[in-house]
Amino acid sequence: MTHLLVFGPGYTATRLAERLREKGWRTSLIGRNASAYGPAFNDGAGVCAAIAAATHILSSIPPEGDEDPVLAAYGADLARAPAQWTGYLSSTGVYGDCDGAFVDESAVIGGGRRIARASADLAWQALRGDVRIFRLPGIYGPGRSAFDRLADGRARRIDMAEQVFSRVHVDDIVSGVMASIDRGPAGVYNLADDLPCSQNQVIEEACRLTNRPLVPLLTLEQAGLSPQAAAFYAENRRVANGKAKRLLGWRPQYRDYRRGLCAILAEQAAPVNGIKAG
Repeated sequence: MTHLLVFGPGYTATRLAERLREKGWRTSLIGRNASAYGPAFNDGAGVCAAIAAATHILSSIPPEGDEDPVLAAYGADLARAPAQWTGYLSSTGVYGDCDGAFVDESAVIGGGRRIARASADLAWQALRGDVRIFRLPGIYGPGRSAFDRLADGRARRIDMAEQVFSRVHVDDIVSGVMASIDRGPAGVYNLADDLPCSQNQVIEEACRLTNRPLVPLLTLEQAGLSPQAAAFYAENRRVANGKAKRLLGWRPQYRDYRRGLCAILAEQAAPVNGIKAG
C-alpha cells in the first residue's frame, strides 16, 4: 500500500492527505500532538517507525529560527529512509525582490528576507536524490482567501501601483504534488497560477463578487500593518511556472484569481448533507 508521511498537517498538507486517502492511500500526519493519524513530533520512536514504513514523505514545516526542525530532529533517519519519493513545501520568498520581473527555478536564492527558508530549501535538496522542492507563492483557498479578510476586517488595498505578486489555489498545489508523484524527475518546481497581479486586484474582485463596497486605498504607513505583513510589500516579483508544466504535465485548474475566487464561492454555497452553507 502507498503510504504518505506528512510532517506538519497544516492547511495545504491536510488537503493533500485527504485527497490521497480518497484514492486509497494510507497517510500518517506528524504534528505537535499525537492523533488518530500519527504520533507527536517529539515521539522519536513513533516518528522513526513512521519514516521507515512510508513510501512517500512530505514536510510542510517551515524553519524555526535558523534551522529546519524536521531535519534537525530526523535528518539522518530521513536520509536513509526506504521511501521512493520525498517532498518539501518551500516558498517563492526564497527569491527575494525581483523588481517585478519573472523568476524561475534557476535563480539564485537566499538574497531576500527568507534566509532561513532558503537554507532549509537547499538542505532538503541535498538530503537525498529523490527530493522534490515545491516553491509556493501566496496560498489561498476555502477558509483562507480575500473573502475571509473582508469578513473579519483584515483586507487592505495599498497604494503601490507597481507592486505585483503571484499566488496559487490550494487545490493546484495538491494537483502539482500529485503530478510529481505520478511522473517527472526530482528537482525544484514553482507552483503558481498564470496571472501575477497586485493584491489590490484580488481584493477588488472579492468585493465585486460579494457586492461589498471597496475597502479604502491606503498608503503603506496608513495601513498599520504588522512588520511581517509590511515586509511582504518590500518584495516585487512574478513567478514563472513553466517547468512544472513541462516536466510534470501540470496545469493550474485556477489559472487566475478570478477563477479561484469564483470556485471558493461555489464551494461555500454547495449543500452539505442537504443543508446549504451560509
